[in-house]
Amino acid sequence: MFTGLVEEVGVVEKLEPLDDAVRIAVRAPKVTEDANPGDSIAVDGVCLTVVNNDGGVFTADVMRETLDRSRLGTYETGSPVNLERALAAGQRMGGHIVQGHVDGVAEVVSRTPSEHWEVVRFTLPGDVRRYVVEKGSIAVNGTSLTVSAVNDGYFEVSLIPTTLRETTAGRLAPGDPVNLEVDIVAKYVENMVRG
Repeated sequence: MFTGLVEEVGVVEKLEPLDDAVRIAVRAPKVTEDANPGDSIAVDGVCLTVVNNDGGVFTADVMRETLDRSRLGTYETGSPVNLERALAAGQRMGGHIVQGHVDGVAEVVSRTPSEHWEVVRFTLPGDVRRYVVEKGSIAVNGTSLTVSAVNDGYFEVSLIPTTLRETTAGRLAPGDPVNLEVDIVAKYVENMVRG
C-alpha cells in the first residue's frame, strides 16, 4: 500500500525486453537506500517488486499485463518517473490509500497556469468515470491529487508549485499519457451495493 506522496523522481536507466515482459532498471538513490529484493516500489503509480538493488539503481520485472494496462510500455531510457516506497506501519497517511494498481490510462488535455497554481485537465476514460468525483482523490502517475472539476469527458486537478516541482507533473505536456488509479473505497462500495 502507498499514500501517493512521491518521494523521488527517478530516471529509467535501462529497459531489457524479455519474452513477454520487460526488466526495468531505475536510478533512484533515495528510495533504494533501504530497498531489498521483494520490496515494493511504486513507479508512476504501478506497484513493482524489487529484483535487485545495486548502487542506487533497482531493477524490477514488468509483465505483459502491466505493460498493456499502464503507460509503462511507453518508457524509454531517460524517462523520468515518480517513485514511492511502500507505506511502513506507523507512518503518517498524508495522501490517500493507493494500491499501485492502474485502473486506466488518460492523456493530458491542457495546462492552465495561474499565479500560485496550475490547473491540468486530463481525458477521463469511460470505464473509470463513475469513480471520479469533485473533491475526491485520484492518483495520477502515482501522485495523490484532489479532483477540482469533473465532466463526462475530462477531469481537472489544481497543482501547487511543490507538486509541480517535486513530481513529474511539472513536465507533462498535452498528449502525454498518465496512469490513473481511482479511490479503492469507491470500488468496494460499488461492489457491495451490487450485492
